[in-house]
Order: sequence, then structure tokens, then C-alpha cells
Amino acid sequence: MTDCAKVLEDLKNDDNEIVREAAFQAGEYACEEAVPLLAELLKANHLGLQEAADHALRNIGGRSTVLAVIPLLRSDDAPARNLSMDILREVGAQDFPSLVALVHDDDPDIRIFATDILGSSDSFMAVEPLCDALLKDPEVNVRYQAAVSLGDLENPAAAKCLNKAMQDDEWVQYAVIEALAKIKHSSSVDALVKALNTSSDLVASMIIDALGEVGNIKAVTMLLRHLDTSATALRNKIVKAIIGILGGQSLKLLSATEREKLREYMLVALKDEDEEIQDAAITGLSYVGGEKATAEVLQLASELDPERDTDRLSIIVDNLSNLTLNKSLIEALNSDVYKKSALAIEVLSRLEGLDVSQALMGAFEGKERDLKRSILEALAKNAGPEAKDFFVDVLDNEQDGSMLKSAIYFLGQKLGRSEEADKIFSLLNHSYDDVKEAALDACVSIGGDEINQKFIELYKSEEPIDRLMAVFAMGKLDAAGNLVLIHQALEDEVPDVRKIALEALTDCAVEMESIELVVSRLNDENRDVRLTVIELMGKCYKPEVIPYIVQALQDDDDWVQIRAIEALGNHREEAALPHLIPMLDSPNKLVALKVVEALGVIGGTLAFQALLEASNAGGDPEIMQAAEEAIFKIQENQGEGN
Repeated sequence: MTDCAKVLEDLKNDDNEIVREAAFQAGEYACEEAVPLLAELLKANHLGLQEAADHALRNIGGRSTVLAVIPLLRSDDAPARNLSMDILREVGAQDFPSLVALVHDDDPDIRIFATDILGSSDSFMAVEPLCDALLKDPEVNVRYQAAVSLGDLENPAAAKCLNKAMQDDEWVQYAVIEALAKIKHSSSVDALVKALNTSSDLVASMIIDALGEVGNIKAVTMLLRHLDTSATALRNKIVKAIIGILGGQSLKLLSATEREKLREYMLVALKDEDEEIQDAAITGLSYVGGEKATAEVLQLASELDPERDTDRLSIIVDNLSNLTLNKSLIEALNSDVYKKSALAIEVLSRLEGLDVSQALMGAFEGKERDLKRSILEALAKNAGPEAKDFFVDVLDNEQDGSMLKSAIYFLGQKLGRSEEADKIFSLLNHSYDDVKEAALDACVSIGGDEINQKFIELYKSEEPIDRLMAVFAMGKLDAAGNLVLIHQALEDEVPDVRKIALEALTDCAVEMESIELVVSRLNDENRDVRLTVIELMGKCYKPEVIPYIVQALQDDDDWVQIRAIEALGNHREEAALPHLIPMLDSPNKLVALKVVEALGVIGGTLAFQALLEASNAGGDPEIMQAAEEAIFKIQENQGEGN
């Protein structure tokens, strides 16, 4: 008995579980002869049977399925009818003539179902019958569904009939407008604009939204003409559509008269209840707005909730940064309203120029602490030498850590002011670590013999943090010249100082001169120090460091072992294979995986054989999988070599 014959027999069984399993098998074996029985199961009052039949019919598909399911569209049983609709949406296009015939059925409900199904066919062949239904069917709901389906198809060929249907009943117009917005055909612009003159406010509103979505530039001129004759709500939508089509930058290309008219209407649109209209107006005004627009936008923004409207506020600031400095921005900057002043500072932080710097410096005194911080951050980012004296004054008179950091950065890292080196160096004693760090970076940026000598003196301190900063700076300023002290720091009692001393040896030529001192730290009691040694050797990889990296494979700490494995693997050190291969048996899985990875990179016969054994060892599945991938990598590399 063939599989399908057995399926047919089981589909007639009285046991629902047997029938359900047979239905699934019918789909799996594509038993076309089972289609009539499966279609009947769609009417069963049993969800499991319906699900299995649905699944099978979709798998089998074809004309037989379409013909078997179509009659269920007339069923009074809603679940069966809905299932048949869903199935036909998926496979109905496999028998197009049968679907098209339904478009001309006497029953309007069947015609609605048919036009719905055709919209899911994703076929250009559906356009003609749907257009025929849209323009000729006597039932308004059929025409409505035909328009919806044409929109779902998004085929430009449908634009012509959709344009004609703009003269239809208002209910149909809704669907037509949405369809045209999806298709975005240029020919639809004229039809949509023409309908504006005779449409209700609701339809006109939809038309304007659609024109904005279509995005065709030829709609702009027509929309501009409607501005003066439209009610406020509709006019605001027109403003949004024009800005959406042109974008803010292109608004400058309009004539002076058009720009001025649009500017006035954008100011009105700012007060619309629709946030999308407000945001469009803000975008437009940021390019052609001027002082009045700046004031209005800042007022609107200052009324928003910073936590709830974070994204909107960010967009508003981005838009306002398209403007140049103007009177309204300066007034907002000096405002007593915290949020308005904060917004102005944020906008000015995006602008550059002497006038911007002067405005920010002039607003500094009398502001709250957080606003002062923001002003200094803005100046530190964008100001030039004109702000030198201002920041020197901040350095002398302010105590706030964040303010000091801005001044330190500006004077030290940005301007490299050696004149302020003593003041900045003194802040290495500040109570806040982040201020110390800023001062340290600034001193390194200023550089010079005098600064270097100060750090040499600082190294004599009994405070570990002082020695740490001194060693860091000496390495950055003149590692070769400060080598004796850096060597001395390698023996410091504080692990962090020893670690920084190793990191100070960033010049590999210098490090090679210090090889004995460096490798002595492989026995350091502190793991981080030993890790730093391995990382330094991996970077300054020379034949003389290889034995020491191999030695680190026996370290008590797994992470030191891992860094040593990585260093040897990265440099494809074949000589290390006899030391690496035994580590495949490491009790630490991560160590073993790193060894596998290294062997795959190094390659060669020894590595290949070891990986082959690891991939068949019947051990940890993850290690076996990694070994297989490493073997494949070796094979690929050998292929490239050949």
C-alpha cells in the first residue's frame, strides 16, 4: 500500500487522532487525491483537525486545492469560511482563472472575498480584474476592497484606474487614496490635487497626507496654491506635506514670497495639536525661520518633559543647530527659565564662531551649577584662543570638579598652554580622581622638560598614587630618558605602580633593552602584573621572548595562561606546539578552547593530528566542535598555500 493510499484510508477513520496525523502526512507526501477529504475537515468542529487540514492544503496547493476550497467561501460556518480565505490568499494564485471568475459572482460577498484574495496574490495578473471591479462593480464595498487590494499589490499599473476612482463615493475614496500613497506613482499627483477642490475636509486631509507620502516634488506648487484658501487644520497638514516632500534644506530654493508665506504658516503649525505637524514645522523653521521662529520653537521645547520627550527634544536641538546665532538664542541663553537656557546652551554647543563663544562666556556668571558645567563643556569643545583668559579664570576661581575638568582639558590638551602648567600640575593633588586624571592627561599633552622634571620629583613621593601618575607620565613624555626610574618602578611595592611601569615601556626597542627586568615580573605575585608582561611580550614579539611566553603557559592563573596561548597562536609559533598540545586536557574549558583556536591558526602536521584526536575523543561537545572548525581552518589555509 502506497503512502497516499494509507493516508486516504486513515482520513476516513473514526478516531480523530488518527485522522489528524493522516492529514499532516497528506501534506508531507503532497497527496493531491486527499484534497477533497481535507477540505471537508476544515468544517470539522475540532481545532486539531482544522489545523492539520489547513497545513496540508497549503502544502499541497495547486488547482485541485483552489477548486476544493472555493465552495467554502459560501459556508455559513465562519471558522471554515475564514480558513478557506486564508488558504486562498496563500495558494489561490495557482489557479488564477478560478479566482477571477469569482470577481463576477452574483453574490456581492463572494466578490468582496475574491477582491480581497487577489490583493494577496502578489501578481501583476490581479491588476486588471481588480481595476475592473473598482470601476464597474455596483456594490460600494466591493469597489472599496478592490482599491485596498490594489494598494496591497503596490503595482504602478494600477495607478490609472485608481486615479479614475477618485470621483467615486467617499468611502471608496478613502481606500483609493491609501492605495495611491502606497504605489507612489507620479501620475496620481494630479488626480489627488484635483480632488482637493471637491472633497470633504476628511478626504482632503487624507489626500494631503498621501501627497506627502508619495513625495513627488511636482505636488509642492499645487499645495502652495491651496495654503491661502484652506482652513487652519488642513493648512497645517499642507505645511507638513510640503516640508516632507522638499526637506528643510530645499525650502531655501523657494521664491522669497513663497518662503515668507510658508514661514508664517509654519509658525501657526507649531501650535497644532498633532506632534508630527509640530515637528515638521520645526524642521522647516530651522532652515528659514529667523529670530521669531527660534523664540517660538524654544518656547515649545521648554514646555516638553525631558524624560518623556527625550527624542523630540534631541531632534529639536538638531534642527535649531541649523540656524546661526541670533537674538532669540541669546535671550534664551540668558533666560531665568532653566529649561530654556539649557536648550539654548545645547544648541550653541553645536555652533562655532567667536560670537558664539562670547555669548556663552557672557552668560556664565550667575547661572546654576549644572548650566555652568554645560557652558564650559560647550566652550571646551568649540571655542578657540579667545576663551583662554576665561578658562584661566575658571581654573583660579571654581571648585567644582566638572568645571575644573573642562578648564584643564581646554588649556592643557586643546591649547597646550605651558603657562598654566604649574596650575594644572597642582591639581594632581585634587581630591577627585577624575580631576587628577584630567590634569595628568593635560600635563602629558603640554609636555616639555619642565613638566618631565616635575614628574621625576613626584616619583619620590611616598604616596602610591603619586608614583603611579609619575611613572605613567614619564613613560608618555620620555620613556627612553626616564628608563632608570621606570626600571626602578618595576620593583615598586605597589602592584599598580609595577603594572603602569610595564605599560610605560611602549617602545619595543626600549623594552628589549629591559628584557631581564620585564621577564622578572613573570614571577610577580600580582596576576595583573603578569598579564601585562605577557601582553607586552606579545606586542614586542622577538625570538628572545618566546621562552618566557612558553614559561607563562605553566602559570597558576588561567588568564595568564590564556594570554600566553593567544600570543603564541597570533604569531603562529610552531616551536610552542609541544607545550600547547598537552594543554588540550586542561580542566579549564576556556583554556582548552583557546589552545584549539591557537592550533588552528598555527597549523602543521602536529597541530592537525592533535586536533583530529580532540575532535574524536568523545569528550566535551563544545571542544570537539571547536576542534572540527580548527581542522577546517587548517585545511583551508593549506589550500591557499597550494
